[in-house]
Amino acid sequence: MPRYMTIIHMDENSPAAEPCPDFEGRMGALLEEITRAGVMLDTAGLMPTSEGTRLTWSKGRVTPTDGPFTETKEVVGGYSIIQAKDKAEALEWARRFLEVHPADWSLTAEVREIAEG
Repeated sequence: MPRYMTIIHMDENSPAAEPCPDFEGRMGALLEEITRAGVMLDTAGLMPTSEGTRLTWSKGRVTPTDGPFTETKEVVGGYSIIQAKDKAEALEWARRFLEVHPADWSLTAEVREIAEG
């Protein structure tokens, strides 16, 4: 079965919205369901860009730049790697993940198949 990476994009500079009281429970239930289904391989949120470093390769040299990366509006806030029968199934899991979040949050899920061999 193919593997897919879902990359969650978010605006790191937007004010943090408070999740509704049942958000953690709904998220936990979804993660439990996807794990029981044998689909979830790995998932995690990422630390803010202020704690990251970018390495840029240009003109034969590597240059490090410490965060935060203020010129970037959207950042990768988290990811998951799943094993699904096809892209339609991967998209369905990503849709359900987004719908667990409060309606006033703004997130984008980019779903891409992982190249094998």
